[in-house]
Amino acid sequence: MSYKRIRALTLGFVFLFVVVPPSPATEKDTLVIGMSQFPASFHPNFESMLAKFYALNLTMRPLTAYDKEWNLVCMLCTTLPTMENGGAEFTDLGDGKQGIAVTYTLQPDATWGDGTPVTTRDVEYTIEIGKNPESGVLGAEFYRRVLSVDVVDDKTFTLQMDRVDYKYNELGLYLVPEHIDRAAYADPSNYRNRNTYDNDTYNSGLYFGPYRISKVEPGAYIEFVRNDTWYGKTPHFAKIIIRIIENTAALEANLLSGSIDYISGALGVTLDQALAIQKRHPDDYDFIFRPGLVYEHIDINLDNPILADPRIRKALIYAIDRQAISEQLFGGHQQVADSFISPLDQTYNKDINKYSYDPAKASDLLTEAGWSNATPFEDGRAWTESEDGSRYNDDGEPLRLEFGTTSGSRVREAVQQVLQAQWKQVGIDVRVRNEPARVFFGDTIGKRQFPGLAMYAWISDPESSPRTTLHSVEIPSEDNNWVGSNIPGYRNAEMDRLIDEVEVTLEREKRLKLFAEIQNLYVSDLPVIPLYYRASPFIIPKWLNGVEPTGNTSTTTLWVENWSVSR
Repeated sequence: MSYKRIRALTLGFVFLFVVVPPSPATEKDTLVIGMSQFPASFHPNFESMLAKFYALNLTMRPLTAYDKEWNLVCMLCTTLPTMENGGAEFTDLGDGKQGIAVTYTLQPDATWGDGTPVTTRDVEYTIEIGKNPESGVLGAEFYRRVLSVDVVDDKTFTLQMDRVDYKYNELGLYLVPEHIDRAAYADPSNYRNRNTYDNDTYNSGLYFGPYRISKVEPGAYIEFVRNDTWYGKTPHFAKIIIRIIENTAALEANLLSGSIDYISGALGVTLDQALAIQKRHPDDYDFIFRPGLVYEHIDINLDNPILADPRIRKALIYAIDRQAISEQLFGGHQQVADSFISPLDQTYNKDINKYSYDPAKASDLLTEAGWSNATPFEDGRAWTESEDGSRYNDDGEPLRLEFGTTSGSRVREAVQQVLQAQWKQVGIDVRVRNEPARVFFGDTIGKRQFPGLAMYAWISDPESSPRTTLHSVEIPSEDNNWVGSNIPGYRNAEMDRLIDEVEVTLEREKRLKLFAEIQNLYVSDLPVIPLYYRASPFIIPKWLNGVEPTGNTSTTTLWVENWSVSR
């Protein structure tokens, strides 16, 4: 029912440091975590940044989440509603249409940090914000589908949904405290700027998880202290500090020197760095290389007239040797991606068409699309073959594209340089323009302000619908307050139909066939260049117990109360 994809990034390449690792501290009550990115917002329902969810999951819980076994489990709810246990049931909407009613009960002892109980008033308020298009919160499609919130009592409510959905009981909703935030919502059109999370961040009443935010230095660190009203197991650490270190060489140095205790998995060092650390310090840390649903890709701005031609898009992917990139930069540990669905996911289509490295085919497609390896003389005389292999159209305009990613990401920049060189070999002139993560994931991506190509990653949940990234209603625009994650601007009526159908199909075999069709169409239209599926490296000090990577959108911090120190 609730679907999200989270933007993620990693930084860094391999730098060597000769440093003695820290000794375990058996009475340690403060944990310092290194992370490569600072959240753009602390509001749980703005910006789909992994860094934000990593931090906020210390302070709150969604209603449901996927655990390390990729099972859907209750977090803020008490029992996962199903058709079998009576928590969900079909409803008659008239005119032959069916909906679904799903009932959740909130944890009875869940209390905001100021002592106010977490109640169905907060559910009603959160959904009220989401249903207002002026608010600009994420997940607009989910909120549109909610016909009503029927309150049973302070802790129990039923969502009346406007259709049947195969993920009917997935509700990754983060509640917002009505009693604190209501005043900030007085002007919905300005709520993004006035919301309490970003203007009164230290207010304990914003949090109900194991910790609350106690101090923030923008771009430098976030400090958390225990939340006295947390209803669950008391966490071991009295204080957690997340230090922001954007350069992964510096992250590694800080880890090995003991300035930080632990690095936040997918938001830390890169795979090759982790392998190098494992080789040098095999006995000092536990190493987990968790394959998962992190999809590194290149978005294509389909409003660009050059890239609107599918022959150009296919030439771009035929011209790059993705397997060589995986072998040379990642030791073969990053699997080449064929589509947005990982082979680890049960909805993966193993028979999907695969683009191999074929620069000759790329050249043929470029020529067919009207881009020649010839250049005109200024006086209009006959064309001649260009000396550097560059391509031009009939008007003498060069085939030139802008290519951006997160600046300071040494691995991404290394990949970028390889891609730039390989594209140049077939005559495509690619100009690099990178930006800091907060800028890149802000207006550049969020408002589709990149003119050509943009490289980054999505993290998804198992068996997720691709609605937010591929359905035409999810294209961010000024008209919809820049809500949605269809960043390329992909429009295909058949794709819209397939997504609409797969979401209401409960029969598994039929749903898998629809997913196969979606993947085939995706590969045929190629609105995105698939690169690889990432394996996230976790380097855990021997004395830190309980950190269990999931490989999906659920960050390890959702179970921080289970972390402990060896004694």
